[in-house]
Amino acid sequence: MKKSIMMLSAALMLGGVASAQKVAFEEYDLDNGLHVILHNDPSAPTVVTSVMYHVGAKDEQPDRTGFAHFFEHLLFEGTENIKRGEWFKIVTGNGGVNNANTTEDRTYYYEVFPSNNLELGLWMEAERLLHPVINQIGVDTQNEVVKEEKRLRYDNSPYGQILPQVKKNMFKNHPYRWTTIGSMEHLDAAKLEEFQAFNKKFYIPNNAVLVVAGDFKPEQAKEWIQKYFGVIPKGTPIKRATFEEAPITETIKANFEDPNIQLPMLVTAYRTPSMKTREARILDMISSILSDGKSSRMYKKIVDDKKMALQIGAFNYSQEDHGTYILYGLPQSPFTAANLLAEIDEEIVKLQTELISDKDLQKLQNQFDNQYVNSNSTIEGIASNLATYHLLYGDVNLINTEIEMYHSITAEEIREVAKKYLNPNQRMVLDYVPVKDKSQN
Repeated sequence: MKKSIMMLSAALMLGGVASAQKVAFEEYDLDNGLHVILHNDPSAPTVVTSVMYHVGAKDEQPDRTGFAHFFEHLLFEGTENIKRGEWFKIVTGNGGVNNANTTEDRTYYYEVFPSNNLELGLWMEAERLLHPVINQIGVDTQNEVVKEEKRLRYDNSPYGQILPQVKKNMFKNHPYRWTTIGSMEHLDAAKLEEFQAFNKKFYIPNNAVLVVAGDFKPEQAKEWIQKYFGVIPKGTPIKRATFEEAPITETIKANFEDPNIQLPMLVTAYRTPSMKTREARILDMISSILSDGKSSRMYKKIVDDKKMALQIGAFNYSQEDHGTYILYGLPQSPFTAANLLAEIDEEIVKLQTELISDKDLQKLQNQFDNQYVNSNSTIEGIASNLATYHLLYGDVNLINTEIEMYHSITAEEIREVAKKYLNPNQRMVLDYVPVKDKSQN
């Protein structure tokens, strides 16, 4: 009886989440291949104009890494009709904010304006696409900006080399082996013509999705979209290379000395399937079981109860082609990284051999309900999700249905995915330590 009540309440909760959070949208294509998604929400007098391009670090050449992220900066330099240095002034002067970000798989630009400035936002994004000014002054300026970002985020940051080292050791053929920040030597060596060619190849309407979300009149928005984006010529279709990675069949041992740290860190990683797969969602759930919150298995056991670590975590670094499942921990003296790994392995073996309880499964589903609600709680979040689900997943309506997939995941599937992907012979173990004191040698 108790179980039946719990199942009924779970079904009612899912129904409530689904109905309360359903995101209405309209999508269509322009003749030049630009995909357009409209989400009308008049509840607040703001509007988001955003464009996501299907270009990221994985689309770069091995000797020219960092280009996609560089363009995230470079395309704020100005256009034929927006003078250099004026972009941010125009946005702020009209009550707006804007930003951009880059991953291995895509680059995303957006503005948030008062709703009466929708036309301005559309014109600016069309300008970025049609009339960017890519000259040596802009390249040199942004080169210095990116170098400073790399110093801040990677070179001089404690534990800043974890992701670069994981990627380098986990992938041998795929471009996921380098980070989005790329190599400063590659950017320094690149000629202006190479930046212009990169723009011409990837920044084209048929490699992008435009999202308008917020308070606007749909028919008026469509007129402006046609006016500003419809005139942009279609680009040459992009032929993307595919890369095969041999399965990891024995533990990869790697090491790195970080001059910015005093405490070693445990880092281990497994190669996992594409973000588009059901298994990737199950790995997300496994991460929550292991390390989401103070009641999670690893945190409660290793940090709270045994006082073996200052910090512990697990997450599935999801990407379009492959994922990387990363576990990490900061040992607390006198315990070592090896001690933490042994404890983590115990928890993984439990997942591989024992089914989680109905109560724990319900807790998981509640956590993902909460994440789902939060991710769609703002117009900016909805705009980003709509673009992502179209560009990387090929299904915009996942914004409404993905939560149902999480709700359909069973305890048996969690056990089987843990058994399939999280084995010692399928991982890399990184010995991430402080620089050795050579004076003691």
